[in-house]
Amino acid sequence: MAGGGRAPGVQRGGGLMASEPLLLLLALWALVAPARPGPAGDGGWRRGGPAAAAEEEHCTVERRADLTYAEFVQHYAFLRPVILQGLTDNSKFRALCSRERLLASFGERVVRLSTANTYSYRKVDLPFQEYVEQLLHPQDPTSLGNDTLYFFGDNNFTEWASLFRHYSPPPFGLLDTTPAYSFGIAGAGSGVPFHWHGPGYSEVIYGRKRWFLYPPEKTPEFHPNKTTLAWLQDTYSALAPHARPLECTVRAGEVLYFPDRWWHATLNLDTSVFISTFLG
Repeated sequence: MAGGGRAPGVQRGGGLMASEPLLLLLALWALVAPARPGPAGDGGWRRGGPAAAAEEEHCTVERRADLTYAEFVQHYAFLRPVILQGLTDNSKFRALCSRERLLASFGERVVRLSTANTYSYRKVDLPFQEYVEQLLHPQDPTSLGNDTLYFFGDNNFTEWASLFRHYSPPPFGLLDTTPAYSFGIAGAGSGVPFHWHGPGYSEVIYGRKRWFLYPPEKTPEFHPNKTTLAWLQDTYSALAPHARPLECTVRAGEVLYFPDRWWHATLNLDTSVFISTFLG
């Protein structure tokens, strides 16, 4: 609800040192520049985010495009995450989630925002259009979680029902669970720090979302009021290889499944539109 590791060492020659102030200014501008709508193919949402959130090349979560329900239960449902591809067609839902169409349909609706920290949440209510036009900017890496407002989870299902009825959730359920949707839109570089809850799915509709996951018995090292972006910069790069989480960047049209009580944190690499199906 992104690059790990520090950049390779650079020798400090005369020319490089002279360019460092310019590079710093460009990096700062990228973090604070106002959001601009992306091209039509991205639904009008902004692409790209903070330079510090450059995407990792590798993925340590398995992708499956041909998974059966029996395989899902045997290999993943209670054991480990998996990224599902091609199980549903949400092209109509995706079209309805473009920036223009969401603002036209829901711009005047009041939405409830939560702070992006782990254990306590401040709630702020404001019109959806105000959130999209004023708050969907790239994350400031110095901001704390309780100062970062995030639209995810507190949906009025009556008012948003006209949108949700067009969504096709992943077909694999779990015994004695009932699915519940949580819809969200968040700016580049934002994310939710480590937390856990019951099992569920998260599908990216627009943008890219990087996930970090640990099994229940392996509590991650993190500060509950620091953003995922700050964790990536300050903690991730210092982790030994064996201490690093499972991780992957989930792209538009892909669905990540996470089992019960798995720790997870997210980092939006672009302005991301996403929907989760929690199995409660």
